[in-house]
Amino acid sequence: MIKKLFSISVLLFATIATAQSEGYWQQKVDYKMEISMDVKTYQYNGKQELLYTNNSQDTLRRVYYHLYNNAFQPGSEMDARIQSIADPDARMVDKIKTGDDTEINESRVAKLKPNEIGFLRISNFKQDGLSAKTKEVGTILEVDLIQPLFPGKSTLLSLDFNGQVPTQIRRSGRNNKEGVELSMAQWYPKMAEFDFEGWHADPYISREFHGVWGNFDVKITIDKNYVLGGTGYLQNANEIGHGYQDDGITVSVPKKQKTLTWHFLAPNVHDFTWAADKEYIHDKLMTDEGVLLHFLYKNNPKIIDTWKKAQPFTAKILTYYNNLVGKYPYQQYSVIQGGDGGMEYAMCTLVLGEGELNGFVGLIAHEFGHSWFQHVLANNESKHSWMDEGFTSFIEDSVMNELAAKKSSNPYSGAYKSYVDLANSGKEQPLSTHADRFDFNKCYSTSSYSKGEVFLAQLIYLLGRENLSKTLKRYYTDFKFKHPTPNDIKRTAERVSGANLDWYLNDWTQTTNTIDYAIKEVSAKENSTTITLERIGRMPMPIDMIVEYTDGSRESFYIPLRMMSFEKENPYSNLKRTVIADWAWAFPTYSYSLPTTKTIKKVMLDPSGLMADVNRANNIYEVK
Repeated sequence: MIKKLFSISVLLFATIATAQSEGYWQQKVDYKMEISMDVKTYQYNGKQELLYTNNSQDTLRRVYYHLYNNAFQPGSEMDARIQSIADPDARMVDKIKTGDDTEINESRVAKLKPNEIGFLRISNFKQDGLSAKTKEVGTILEVDLIQPLFPGKSTLLSLDFNGQVPTQIRRSGRNNKEGVELSMAQWYPKMAEFDFEGWHADPYISREFHGVWGNFDVKITIDKNYVLGGTGYLQNANEIGHGYQDDGITVSVPKKQKTLTWHFLAPNVHDFTWAADKEYIHDKLMTDEGVLLHFLYKNNPKIIDTWKKAQPFTAKILTYYNNLVGKYPYQQYSVIQGGDGGMEYAMCTLVLGEGELNGFVGLIAHEFGHSWFQHVLANNESKHSWMDEGFTSFIEDSVMNELAAKKSSNPYSGAYKSYVDLANSGKEQPLSTHADRFDFNKCYSTSSYSKGEVFLAQLIYLLGRENLSKTLKRYYTDFKFKHPTPNDIKRTAERVSGANLDWYLNDWTQTTNTIDYAIKEVSAKENSTTITLERIGRMPMPIDMIVEYTDGSRESFYIPLRMMSFEKENPYSNLKRTVIADWAWAFPTYSYSLPTTKTIKKVMLDPSGLMADVNRANNIYEVK
């Protein structure tokens, strides 16, 4: 059944790859890999064949591979970055007390011994059977092709590789602090992405990734006592056992046989990850959507109950995301204890497994959410990490609010607060900053997760909740199995709503312009009251305003933004709303004469809190 599914998926990929908007193209890879893991030395040997299809208009004379393991060596760029950044990732340093009793951060990578480092060494590289010249440059392999690869043509690239799994410091590695033996992320020579911007052969400094869509055929030979989980569909479950086999079928491995070979097929993915441990418990849960959920975790009595209780929540999260964004396209997903926090991969996640239930479910909600935003909608994380982390954070907060006993009117308020704190700190850099170029780790995190989340949440304020819902669904439908860019989410929102949003994308992602509106003056006359507003920040917005009178009545007013050319539905259906003249950006102030004999008690700008105003203290005028 799985083999048939794989064939259908390959055909689907071919259809998707040709059914693009005019001018769009993307490269394609088909990997075949066989590796053998020595669990005593944590070294592995492998062979790789990669069929690379050039769908671009360029003739390629060179290709690039990522060798991520090489980052985990003293003197690497990752090591240098840990030592030079002002606030290094706490997981990557040891705090050392000096003689004067102060603390300094010491890079954990710098202290790795030869048998603890990671490495990935390439040999016997061939293009269509002919030896090609290669050059290892840190975490990148440069390959000069023997024959140019012309547009529309394919070439078979083969190589041998020898790797060593590093002591776990960040994401991948061995023997993490929870005792998981092998977390095999970024473990193989991975083709770099080539797209309309050219090659993306970024060195690995511990940040984000970008990969080429394709199909993986992977065979992993390892000690027979280890249980594996990860990307893809296991093809030989009835030979492997370990809870993967069909019910009622007994697996018998001869006593003399010391290893098992696990065979996985993974269609339409841009990465392949696995983890292994001798003590994994393996639970399965079939969801109503027909997706088989796998849960692999250590046989630790302290965590078993939490992992059991989290499983039905994971099924609910799947249902919610399917309805919110679009249908999860694969037939399995694995939650695996094995990370140094949480990290998403194709068809699986590696997570820490020793937290409290609510936090653990939240972690799963976030990492599972990446299956939609990154592993189906595969934007360039290195250049636009906010589209991946921010959008995932948005749906995570949405589903956690849905699962909560007490619902919040603004489940994204935490992201707003984090963003505002950053904007007012003076340390903010534009969202368009490459993930490796942020001056501070905290600024990267707040920008990518919180400001990225607010990008979507603020569309509720700009366009209305229904239009955002339609935007998410259409974005997923139009760009799944592609590499969308920031302009694609903006254009999708424009197509759905009819609004002009170029100003929004520009100000929010390419500048550090802030939103700051204030009530400057409220002046009452005999039969009217004039309300004067002021735009203090550079970034323009439409304005929702509610006026409350001393008699207890309230009404709302909406000031459209001229450059937006749009009027949203009334978000306060229980209040009378008046749409007044638009506000053009160049005018720093705006006055409206409200015809009324009533006495005003309070004037409020954006009572929903969905406009990311960096100083809400001046958003309220109240008569004491």
